[in-house]
Amino acid sequence: AMKVFALSLSILVIFSFSMTSARASEVLEVSARLPQFPLIGDQAPGFEAESTDGKIDFPKDYIGKWVILFSHPADFTPVCTSEFVMFGSVAHEFKKLNTELLGLSIGEIKKHHEWKRSIKDKIEFQGIKNQEIPFPIIADTDQEIAWRYGMLHPTVSDTRTVRAVFVVDPKGVIRAMNYYPPEVGRNISEIKRLVIALQTSDAYQVATPANWQPGEDVLVKPDDQRSQDKNCQEWYFCFQQLDKSKLVLPY
Repeated sequence: AMKVFALSLSILVIFSFSMTSARASEVLEVSARLPQFPLIGDQAPGFEAESTDGKIDFPKDYIGKWVILFSHPADFTPVCTSEFVMFGSVAHEFKKLNTELLGLSIGEIKKHHEWKRSIKDKIEFQGIKNQEIPFPIIADTDQEIAWRYGMLHPTVSDTRTVRAVFVVDPKGVIRAMNYYPPEVGRNISEIKRLVIALQTSDAYQVATPANWQPGEDVLVKPDDQRSQDKNCQEWYFCFQQLDKSKLVLPY
């Protein structure tokens, strides 16, 4: 009886180990297919790539500047076209914020250039026409950058990126990121607001509340000794108005 029990136990252990190994292999296989992406506070993964403005060494070429690195699913598509018209129309506003725009898709350089010409020559959106695209578009034809930044979501598509946005600071650190599905266009004004909020927080060591707009009151810590004129509604909820005469940001 003991021999039968020992044999049964051995079979059970072997079976359990086999099931565990198979499950582990399955998990590893699934994990390998999942997109990998950096987190807020991480150094932006470096890469070299060809773009419509020539070769780019990122983030090395942009040290000292803020960068909006954003992906779009494909050239010659309606939502992407509307976004590029709007990004192009406010590129000069981002420049005033020491911020560069850097687009990316899996498309080829030739297609990027053809699409840019088509936008300039034929597209009008929200009263904007003849719009130049004054920033580089990366041709990530081997998908290497897209995978590195988690821009490819296999359940959506394994050949087109989602609408990813990464805000990278002058030190090459990722400060914010968001993802939109292919069918929803991004709010370019919100991306600009996000950059200004981050720059304001860095410059004055403050936080910005919900729906904050540039120039409005900011949040400060109750024990912040620098804030002599703060307005506290409760001990944990304190506002302060920034001295607009000392602001260096282009509000």
